[in-house]
Amino acid sequence: MPTAARPLLLCADELLTDDVLRLAAVSGVELELAVDPGAVSSRYGRAPLVLLGAELAERASRLPHRSALILIARDTEPRDVYPLAKQVSAEFVACLPAAQDWLLARLAETAGGEPRARVLGVVGGRGGAGASTLAVALAVTGVRAGLSTLLVDADPLGGGIDLALGWEGVEGLRWPGLAGASGRIDPGLLTRALPGRGQLTVLSWTRAGGVDIGWERERVPILGETRAWTVADAWDLTPIPRTEEGGRAESMSAALDAGRRAVDLVVLDLPRYPDQAAAAGITTAYRIFVVVPAELRATAAALAVVHRYRRHCSELAAVVRGPAPGGLRADQIAAAVGLPLAGQLRAEPGLATALELGVAPAGSGRGPLAELCRTLLRDAEVRP
Repeated sequence: MPTAARPLLLCADELLTDDVLRLAAVSGVELELAVDPGAVSSRYGRAPLVLLGAELAERASRLPHRSALILIARDTEPRDVYPLAKQVSAEFVACLPAAQDWLLARLAETAGGEPRARVLGVVGGRGGAGASTLAVALAVTGVRAGLSTLLVDADPLGGGIDLALGWEGVEGLRWPGLAGASGRIDPGLLTRALPGRGQLTVLSWTRAGGVDIGWERERVPILGETRAWTVADAWDLTPIPRTEEGGRAESMSAALDAGRRAVDLVVLDLPRYPDQAAAAGITTAYRIFVVVPAELRATAAALAVVHRYRRHCSELAAVVRGPAPGGLRADQIAAAVGLPLAGQLRAEPGLATALELGVAPAGSGRGPLAELCRTLLRDAEVRP
């Protein structure tokens, strides 16, 4: 499995950096250091914990929202930095030196609970490209390879990826039940609450009347409230209000944080137009596969998707889906969208019919799709 990401200290204040490094040394945690938010955008979402200096909060507000984010400051009052904490949706405010004991304990906690899962994403270069089918097939293939796997539906308008597995009737928590979730979710409780069979669990959107149907009915008591507060005065709990989109982003971050600590593989089914929630997932991905049908217009559409996704993830690769009615080669298409070619998906008779009947793609382990998924997992170095 890949080496776990280190907690990230994003700070330009030398004195504050020295204070945090001293605490990290005492707690036995090795931090990744950075002073430019733009330079760590691809690693920002993968870190198990981010300590953000208040002096960089405005610049960091352009990064996707995430959980496990602590705004840190030195020799100041917490109320003076609360507005900055709201900008970045920080989980806590910690002002040193008053909060050093609490921060020391939080760093020590992180040392024993880093995520272990590899995160892979799939997005369609155009509508109907087959990205959801590939995402489900990757998850199914991962389970067949002995990997505990979480399949995450990041497209609220996609109709629910549980349908692609034939799991629409399987009991369990869907995205609406996670409305307002943030902070740290217990990994074991999350995976037990989701629809699942064997080593595969699914976090899917629903279909009935919109994304906010059933939030109160489906909510489960496994989620902690996110509040910014000062450890110097632990009774002064100041909630940070969130926008609806920002709230969904924090829910995505919290769910992915739990999932990455609970399973071996996380597969994201991503929308072509990522909102804040999808962007929070994209930043955690080791690699994102862009599915491009072997057609000229699909290639042009995929180029726009690639441009949009490069803002959040640098590890993109093309999967070209045949047939090619105009004779375009897979390597030509990958070159046209500026991506390395991860693989080709040949036409598979009977696949569309099987999906309509609720038969999971690649479930038998045979055929072009299953073969492609094994190649993609192997190249991404995903192992139990």
